[in-house]
Formats: sequence, structure tokens, C-alpha cells
Amino acid sequence: MPAAQNGKDAQAEQISGSLIAAAPLSSQPPVQVPVHQRDTEWELPNGFAWVYYGEGTSHIQKPIIMADGFNLGRSDLQWLAQGLDGGEYKFLTELRKQGRTVILVGFDERTSRIQENADTVMAAIQRTIGERVGDDRLTVGGFSMGGLITRYALAKLETERMDHQTALYFSYDTPHRGAVIPIGLQAFAHFIPLANDFARQMNSPAARQLLWRHYNSETDKDEIDPLRTELLKDLRRMGDWPMIPRKIAVANGTGDGMGLSIPPGEMALKSTGLIAFPGTTFYTQATGNNVTVAQLKRLFPPASKPVTVSGYPELDGAPGGTLASYKIVADELVSKGGKVDLRHESICFVPTVSAVAIRDIDKQEDLYAKVASLDPNESELDEFFWSSSTTPHTAITRELCEWIIERLP
Repeated sequence: MPAAQNGKDAQAEQISGSLIAAAPLSSQPPVQVPVHQRDTEWELPNGFAWVYYGEGTSHIQKPIIMADGFNLGRSDLQWLAQGLDGGEYKFLTELRKQGRTVILVGFDERTSRIQENADTVMAAIQRTIGERVGDDRLTVGGFSMGGLITRYALAKLETERMDHQTALYFSYDTPHRGAVIPIGLQAFAHFIPLANDFARQMNSPAARQLLWRHYNSETDKDEIDPLRTELLKDLRRMGDWPMIPRKIAVANGTGDGMGLSIPPGEMALKSTGLIAFPGTTFYTQATGNNVTVAQLKRLFPPASKPVTVSGYPELDGAPGGTLASYKIVADELVSKGGKVDLRHESICFVPTVSAVAIRDIDKQEDLYAKVASLDPNESELDEFFWSSSTTPHTAITRELCEWIIERLP
């Protein structure tokens, strides 16, 4: 094969996959829309905050602190503001119309341990209290990982006997029981010949804490990562949740036990061209032992590797907020000159039961439970709500946002 062709083929296998595990709300929006500019900015430990005063006000009142979600690098709060106001429902605008101060909290490194980024939220809470006019109690919450960070921050403040003056905690499609990236895709991140953003994401501390199961690139095993075990232990030590505020949550998945129509064990994506990992195939998750979830192949250096798992429920089609994980991979392969057979673009990322903290996701019957029919007291939350149809992870929708607004102090 000519050297030029070798070089082209090798280049086709240098993909980044940088958005596969990122919260869409924290990613660059496809369309830019005008949004209200922040009124002031705070520098905080390990992060920063943008402050938006309520309409007609020039000070902090009725404050709502909202934390950013998972992605690589430093938070881009302009993107977050775009996400909050750029869709069918203008969440940021509606909150400000009520005279509420919205404080968006960002992090210097979103892939850092949740415990570290919780320090940023704790500092934001203390500064809010210090600069607030009047004695309005706070609302504190976040999107995706941001909901876990704020949960941890409030629980830690209570453990340290510090008055956070928070009346309401909320989470928006937060993986309280864990999030799901298919093990085949996680393994693929490390099968790409060169260092890439997807592998950086997957091996980051935050991803290892968020994911229900993590692929260990050193041992070639799928496991509950020790960093996740440590996080859950730390939360248990602090009572798992903050006890003082009322705790609510919304899920982008449905509550009727129905998710996407994705048959288990079916081909989800295959690279069918002559370049860009030719023959690499990903399969939807099926139950059983030694179930093949991917067959990885590459040209440079030549390699082939099956990926199998055991004891998993049918995760990909479960009720929950979705990510377009396979479409992102397919688009990258095509952009490198490859060809693909894409059968399933989007799959479950945060199961509904995880977002509303009502059951674990290890068992098929729990993962597909009809949350709407369960006793609400099974949840560790005081109240929760789900989407009437399956929507993308952290998608800002009218029904979810209006439900939250109705419960604000």
C-alpha cells in the first residue's frame, strides 16, 4: 500500500469523540440566540459564577444557584445561558421575570472530583448569603452532574454545622444512581491509536464517579470505579442528602416504563468503509453472561478486539434522558472519510429511576419500573417529576421547568 494511503488511513483513525459523554446543556449550542448578559461575575475557589439580577432589580433577592454539568475543561457559562434560554422554553428569562436572581456556577475543570467542585458551590452559597438584600431563603441545584455537586455541597455544609439558608434543592436529570455510557464505546475510546478527548473524558475523576459502570483501560475490566465507591461512601457519611431543604428532581425520561424502541443485542453502529476502523461494530446491550457489546477493529496499528460484559440489564432502550452517542461516533467516522451503517442514534444516558432516586439500575425490573405507578415514598426525594415523552439529557422543556418554578420558595 502506498505511503500516502497509509498516512490517510492512519489519520482517519485519529478521532476525538469529544462530545460523547458531555452534558448537551454544557456544550456549544448549535444555534446562537440573544440572551441577557450577566450583571456581575464572581471568582470562587476552583471556579466562578455569573450573576443575573431579576428584572427591575440591581441586587440579589430570591436567589437561585444553578451548577453546570459535566464536560471537558473550564465551564463556558455563556453556553449554559444559551442552553437555558435558547430552546422551546426560556428558563433563565422566566426566572428573572419573577424578580429572582439567577447565579450560574461554573468550574475551572469540570472533570475534577465532585468533592472538589462542591467547594465552589459552597463558596457561592456563602457569598450569596453575604450579598443578599433581605432574608429570602435560597434555592440550590444543578443540571446533570451539577445536581450531584450541589447535593454534596449542601450535605457537607450541614455536616459542618454551617447554615446554608436553603429552602429548596433541585436536580435536573441528575444521575443519582449513576449514568450509562456503553462499555463498548468506553473501550473504543482507548482503542483509538492516539490520545483523544473521549479517552480523557472517560478516565477523568468526574466520569469515574458518575458512571454506573466504568471501563478500566489498564485492566480491560468493567467495574464500579473506586472513585465512585469513595463518593458514595462520603455521601453516606454525611447522611446521603441535605436534610434541611425540601428536595425535588425532574427526569428527562418518561415515568411509564417505556423508553426508546431499541431491541437488545442488535447492531447499533458499524463502520462499513475501507478506512476509519473498518468492520468495527457496536451492539445494543442485552442481558446474560459474556454478551458481546462491541467488536473493535483498526488499521494502524492493526488490531482486533471483542468487548463483552456480564450481568447487565437492557440499558440502551431504558426510560431516561438520552445522548446521541452512536450518532456522534458515526458523524466523526464519516468526517474522516469512512462509511457507516447507523441503526440507533440515541440511547439512554440517565435512567429515569436514577434521576428521581427511586430504585437502583442493576436489575431489569427496576430499570424499567413504571415510576408513575410506584409509591413516591420509595424515593429519597420529597417530590419528583418526569417527562411526558423521552427527551435528550438535560433538555430544557416547558413542562419540567414550569414544574420546578411552581415549587420555588
